[in-house]
Amino acid sequence: MSFPLSSAVTEPKVLQFRVCHVGGRAAGRAVGRAAGRAAGRAERGHRPGQSGSVQSPSNSFSRSHSLTQAAAHTHIEKSNVITEKIGTIITIGINRPEIRNAVNKKTAQHLLDAFTAFERDKSLTAAVLHGTGGNFCAGYDLKELAQVALPVKFEQDVTREPGPLGPSRMQFSKPVLAAVSGYAVAGGMELSLLADLRIVEQSAIMGVFCRRFGVPLIDGGTVRLPKLIGLSRAMDLILTGRPIGAQEAYEFGLANRIVPDGQALQHAIKLAEQISTFPQQCLVADRASAYYSTFNASSFTEAMQFEFDNAKHAILEEAIPGAERFSSGAGRSGIFT
Repeated sequence: MSFPLSSAVTEPKVLQFRVCHVGGRAAGRAVGRAAGRAAGRAERGHRPGQSGSVQSPSNSFSRSHSLTQAAAHTHIEKSNVITEKIGTIITIGINRPEIRNAVNKKTAQHLLDAFTAFERDKSLTAAVLHGTGGNFCAGYDLKELAQVALPVKFEQDVTREPGPLGPSRMQFSKPVLAAVSGYAVAGGMELSLLADLRIVEQSAIMGVFCRRFGVPLIDGGTVRLPKLIGLSRAMDLILTGRPIGAQEAYEFGLANRIVPDGQALQHAIKLAEQISTFPQQCLVADRASAYYSTFNASSFTEAMQFEFDNAKHAILEEAIPGAERFSSGAGRSGIFT
């Protein structure tokens, strides 16, 4: 998680963190080593493909300096979130593997941008959220949070700001799947709850690990988790902060599929592609109705009315053509396409 805070008392906006780039020291050491190797080669008079030649000190410095700049540029330009379109599917990957894909403010904004673009792109039918390097997400970057300048001011209205982890307050109109590997804990578990389905690797670990550090669930964890797995089981996780493995997550209803390690992303993409082959107006209408009845409807009657009103257009546009296909023999003999 993060906080929708502001260091400016008069403007309740998102807090401008003093960003602590975890891994920056390691990158700096890598840059230094690259520069050192370049300088060493220059001092020894080495050029690629040539031996016995000697470079001038100015050329040595120039080569070393350019390599240092190139290495630094590579680090700066590394995207914290990577996306890839596969047909009508988009994968959205948290890309901070050096700290188990913990989310800082910059990453949260990139996630928000990626999901906003997905929601607006009518050519995309589903999204798959995942983490690079063997972990889904270890929650908010607490090293960055520790650098927050006091005093701070909270934004009270959740509709005025994005979620602390980026897209956590969004409601999507199209299917979202999560490919969960390694650790999906604290805010990382909250991000997985954004998805309609969670495909979880055998060795994955989920849990409210932020319980140990006094960091609350303000990215939807206390809202979505009880709805998904029931209040009793949600309280077990929320109050104890204990880790659960893939099998227990499956038994709770938190995991929808368990797959071998290293295969969550490919299984999630395949499942997203399968979902995308169905008539989409009907699918998204049924999905929307299920969410409405779960989170928004004040009564059974209201939920039933929304179900009908939201799906009636699909009867003419997809149900009748589908019935005609069925009458002509499609879908018979157990063929599920």
